[in-house]
Amino acid sequence: MFNPKITTFTVTLLAIGGCSISLDRFFSPSEEGSADDVNWAYHGNTRYEERYSLLSDINTDNVHKLGLAWYFDLPENRGQEATPLIVDGVMYTTSAWNHVHALAADSGEVLWEFDPEVPKTSGAKGCCDAVTRGLAYSDGKLYQGTLDGRLIALDAASGSKIWEVTTVDTTYNYTITGAPRVARGKVYIGNGGAEYGVRGYISAYNAESGELAWRFYTVPGTTSSAQGVEPGELMSTTWSESDTNLEKGGTVWDSIVYDPDTNSIIFGVGNGSPWNPNIRSPGGGDNLFLSSIVSVDADTGEYRWHYQTTPGEAWDFTATQPIILTTMIFQGAERKVAIQAPKNGFLYIIDRTNGQLLSADKFVDVNWASHVDIESGRPIVNPEAEYWKTGKPALVKPSWMGGHNWHPMALNPDSKVIYIPTQETAFPYLAEDEQTPSKLAVNLGVDTKAANLPDDPAVIQAVKDATSGALLARDLKTGKDLWRVEYPGISNGGVLATKGGLIFQGVATGFVNAYDAGTGQRLWRFNAQTGVVAPPVSYKVNGEQYIAVNAGWGGIMPLMTGILTQDAANSYPVNRSRLLVFKLNGSESLPVVENKQIEIPKPTENIDEQQVQKGFEIYDRYCTPCHGGGAVGGGVIPDLRFSGLSQSSEAWAAVVLDGALENRGMISFRDELSRTEAESVRQYILDRIRFANQINDTTRPPR
Repeated sequence: MFNPKITTFTVTLLAIGGCSISLDRFFSPSEEGSADDVNWAYHGNTRYEERYSLLSDINTDNVHKLGLAWYFDLPENRGQEATPLIVDGVMYTTSAWNHVHALAADSGEVLWEFDPEVPKTSGAKGCCDAVTRGLAYSDGKLYQGTLDGRLIALDAASGSKIWEVTTVDTTYNYTITGAPRVARGKVYIGNGGAEYGVRGYISAYNAESGELAWRFYTVPGTTSSAQGVEPGELMSTTWSESDTNLEKGGTVWDSIVYDPDTNSIIFGVGNGSPWNPNIRSPGGGDNLFLSSIVSVDADTGEYRWHYQTTPGEAWDFTATQPIILTTMIFQGAERKVAIQAPKNGFLYIIDRTNGQLLSADKFVDVNWASHVDIESGRPIVNPEAEYWKTGKPALVKPSWMGGHNWHPMALNPDSKVIYIPTQETAFPYLAEDEQTPSKLAVNLGVDTKAANLPDDPAVIQAVKDATSGALLARDLKTGKDLWRVEYPGISNGGVLATKGGLIFQGVATGFVNAYDAGTGQRLWRFNAQTGVVAPPVSYKVNGEQYIAVNAGWGGIMPLMTGILTQDAANSYPVNRSRLLVFKLNGSESLPVVENKQIEIPKPTENIDEQQVQKGFEIYDRYCTPCHGGGAVGGGVIPDLRFSGLSQSSEAWAAVVLDGALENRGMISFRDELSRTEAESVRQYILDRIRFANQINDTTRPPR
C-alpha cells in the first residue's frame, strides 16, 4: 500500500495569433480516433469519447476477485469529478481547487504535484463546488483549466509550468470546471458562470505558446460586454431586446469533442441568463445558441452547423452534457453521428457531418414536451410547463438537475449499446416578474422559495416522489432499453464500459459497482466510504489491468441537499476524498471509519419573527448554492445551523459583511447586503435551528 498525502452562414469570430506550426508530430486523423489497450490518454479514452476500454483481463468471470491495489488521499475534501489520464505507466489526475498529481500508475508513488494556488474566493463565482473534471495530454505536455479562469500548460515529466494565460475577463464571475481538449496543435477550453451573468464562448489556444488562435461566441453580447465581438445575424435575430444588463449566458462549461473525421470541434452550450425568458428575451425567440450542440472548424473556429435541443431554453436544460462520436447504420445507410443525452431528458442522435437530427427519444420521465418532431427537429412543448407564460407554478420533469447531468455515459462501439447514468427529478418552476441583477447571487428569474422549504410536506412529497436514479442500458440500433438498474439517490457517477463485459460506476451513496454489461446484474461492489460521482477508467501497466476512480462526495447535489428532503443530508456519506485503484487480487484496505457526530446547538435567544421571512428570501438567493436549500447542508460546505457564528450577531457580521473568512472562500457580501439584511439571515438560521430541535434532527457526521 502507498498512501501519500448545414447552413452556409459564417459567424464573425475573433482570430488572433494565427502563427503556423508544424503538425508532423501530431497523430493523423485516422490514428487520433483509435483505441489504446494500455493507456487512457484522452478524456474519453479515444477521440470519439466512448469511454470504452479494450482491456478484458478483468471480466465477468473473475471480477469478484477485484480488490483495492492502492489509494491516494486527495488534499481537499470537496467534490472530486476528474477523469485520470494514464500515459506510459504514469497517472495524471486533478483534485478540487485544481491540484495536479502525477503518480506511478502501478503503485501510487508520487512523482510530482502542482498547485496553481487558486484563490478560495473563486468558489463564490461557481454554482457547483470547487470541482475540476481533469486534464488534457499531448506531446509531453499537460493542460488544465482552473476555477479562476486560467489555462495552464505543464511539463508532463516534471510538473513545471510552461505557460499560463487568463482566458476570461476576471471582472465577471467566470469559472472553469471542464477539462480542456487538445488537437491540431491547439488547446480548446470553455467556461462557466451563466447564472451569474456572463457571456459564453469557446476558445482555441496555440498548444506551444498559449497564444489565442480563435474564439467563438455562443450568444450576442450586451453593450457592457468586455469582449464585444458579435457572432452575426443567425444568432442575433433569435433574441429580443431586454432591460437587464446581464450577459446572456450560454457557457461551454463541459462537453468539447474533437472529431478527427471532419476536423471539427463539436461542443455543447449551456443555459441562458437568467432562466426566465421574460427577463432575458421578453419578445421571445429561440435564443441561439443556448442549449445547442454546435460544430465549428477545428483550425479556424468557422461555424459549420448547430442543433438546438431546447429552443428558447427556460428550465436550465443545458446541452453541455458529454457527447459521444461513433459511426452506425441508420435507415440502411452508414452515418457518422454525435450522441448526447442532455438535461432535458431526450437522447439525441445527430449526423455530425451536417447537424441533421436522426433520432430523439426520451430516456427518463419527461413532461415538459410530449416528443420531438423529427422533420423540424423541434420539441412539442407542453403549454402547462411554460411557467413564464402562464404565471402559475409548473412541476416540470426533469428538473434543472436534469435527466442526465455531466456524469459521463459510455458506449460499446461494437454492439452500439449505450450506458447512461440517469436521474428522475422534478422542480416547481414559478416566474418572477422582475429581478435585480446581482454579481454575488444567482440570477434565475425564477422563484425557488417553495422548493427550499424542506418542512413543507407537500413540496417534500412532490419532489421526493419524482426523485430517483438509475443506470440505463439502451440499444441504439433498435432504440429499446435492455436493462435498468435502479438505485437510491441521484447525481451518481460516470460510467466505464470494458471489453471484459463489465460496466463500472460509482454511486452517490458510497460504493463502486461492477455490472454485467449484458444483463445489468451486479457482480462486484466496493465500499468507498464516500459518495462517488467521477467516472472510472481502465489501463494496463506491466501486463496487469487496473480500474481507477476519484472518490469524493461533492458537486451540486450536496450543496443543494435541502431542496430534496429534510433528511437528505443523512442519506449520503460525508466527503472522504481519495483516488481508488483496483486490480485482481488487490489486498489493500481503507482506514476504519470513525462515526463521529456533531450536534446543532439549542436555541439560546429570542428570534425576531419579523426578520425571519426576509432572511429566508435573502438566504434563498445568496446562500443556497453553497450552504443548501432550507439551510440544510449536504456535508461539504459547513451547515450554518451547526456554526457557532449564528450565536453572535457581531461574529456573524464579521464574516458575512467584513470578510473575516475570505481566505477560506467565504467572501464579503457588503456590496449587496446591509447589516440589517445580514442580521435577518442570521435570524432565519436561528429559526432553522429551532425547527431542527423541534423535529429532533440535530446531528450530522462532521464534513
